[in-house]
Amino acid sequence: MSDSRKKFLSLEKERIKNSNNYRNGQFQNFEKTEVMGYGSFFKILKAFANKPKDTRPVQRLPTSQIDFKSLDENKNAFIWFGHSSYFIQVNRIKILVDPVFSGHASPFPFMVKSFEGSDILTAAELPAIDYLLLTHDHYDHLDFTFVKNIGDKVTKIVCSLGVGKHLVQWGIDPAKITELDWWEQFANGGVSFTAVPARHFSGRGLRRMQSLWSAFVLQCDTHKFFLGGDSGYGTHFRKIAKEFNGFDFAFLEAGQYNELWSTIHMMPEETVQAALELGAKVLVPVHWGKFSLALHSWKDPIERVIKAAENKPLRVCTPKIGELVLMDETFPENNWWRSVV
Repeated sequence: MSDSRKKFLSLEKERIKNSNNYRNGQFQNFEKTEVMGYGSFFKILKAFANKPKDTRPVQRLPTSQIDFKSLDENKNAFIWFGHSSYFIQVNRIKILVDPVFSGHASPFPFMVKSFEGSDILTAAELPAIDYLLLTHDHYDHLDFTFVKNIGDKVTKIVCSLGVGKHLVQWGIDPAKITELDWWEQFANGGVSFTAVPARHFSGRGLRRMQSLWSAFVLQCDTHKFFLGGDSGYGTHFRKIAKEFNGFDFAFLEAGQYNELWSTIHMMPEETVQAALELGAKVLVPVHWGKFSLALHSWKDPIERVIKAAENKPLRVCTPKIGELVLMDETFPENNWWRSVV
């Protein structure tokens, strides 16, 4: 291992030890959170053994063709890739969030496979990226193969404290990596990222809570975004709202929920409530449409979000996977999933 990587890991270890969010040998949620859920581990295993068939679509998902070469750099836009992966272009700055495109969300290719048609992007098709944002280290948010393959295309990686050790061990240049603890900010070139609390957990193996899990606030002179990562519902949304005074767009998880793990993933109705508490003008529901990590119908998250948002001062944006959304011009609200079995 090079001296620069050793130095990075040493400094990271010291920062983790001194973090206000790291106690008793692991990172902590700010309020009492039951990671495994209130049911027993064996109760969860039994539920998954009898998983309903409609948790995955039978048909191939309809998607839009992505052509980054034709994207006007002067347009503010975003593209959702399914689950929690999306691309944002704002003020000519290109940002990629939690990209997962290797066909699975697990350490093994035959487990937690993506829905047919949902993997529409390859590393070769991706343009140069100014910022790669990584909210936490779970397999459905941090894709080892894809991150390694796009390493040369990324100028800077911004991630939660502790996630950098994975990247360094995978051969990523430590000079590219900026780790943030909750409420820390990184600003450069007219854009800033602030890591803010989430109610979740971390870990890619048997040992948990050794890296932080975060949401991020993205700000520039024209727009303000809440990039939610994974989180259960909690009082942190109101606290964040007080600090940032509203958002133009909130990308919030709306799927992979269950009463057995209700403190680490929101129910769709809680997603809408969180968006309202954040003062968001537009809600973009994510964490659905690509992987089946829970027991609900794959369509259930978006249907429940739409119903919960009825008559609320909130717009819900529902683009197809790969569909270009021009922030200042277009607003997809089509119900594309209803035509899929």
